[in-house]
Amino acid sequence: MVIKGRVHKFKDNINTDDIIAAKYLVSTDEQQLGKHCMENISADFPNKVKKGDIIVAGKNFGCGSSREHAPRAIKGCGISCVIAESFAGIFFRNAINLGLPFLELEDTSEIEEADLLEIDLSNGIIKNLSKNKTYKTEPFPNFLQEIIKKGGLINYIKTKHKR
Repeated sequence: MVIKGRVHKFKDNINTDDIIAAKYLVSTDEQQLGKHCMENISADFPNKVKKGDIIVAGKNFGCGSSREHAPRAIKGCGISCVIAESFAGIFFRNAINLGLPFLELEDTSEIEEADLLEIDLSNGIIKNLSKNKTYKTEPFPNFLQEIIKKGGLINYIKTKHKR
């Protein structure tokens, strides 16, 4: 599975309130949530994102409250993948359940805003096409790639039970 998109860069400790403010938690609709994704820390973020773009962040991405709304908002605004130095455990689980791919990369400091990345989830290879650099990380496991391809855990389970 290969993903290609432009980078939107964020710092360490991006919490779920940064990703989607609590006042928008009245909806679970990805598109609605996406219209407000990251607006507390980057007011124009929802307007800058193009379908397929990628978030790159530092350590502890998705910390804070356990809310599925955070990966829903990220998907809803068009982000195709999140790369961070580390993820909060609950975000990790919610992202898988909702079909949002993510990769941990030990050091994201060389990747900058608007860089063009090509991510090979199967092999754990991140190419920065803007800087002609390649980074290696753990590949996204095949069974998780299948969940992502189906759009999340519920769809994956429904497909398995149809057989």
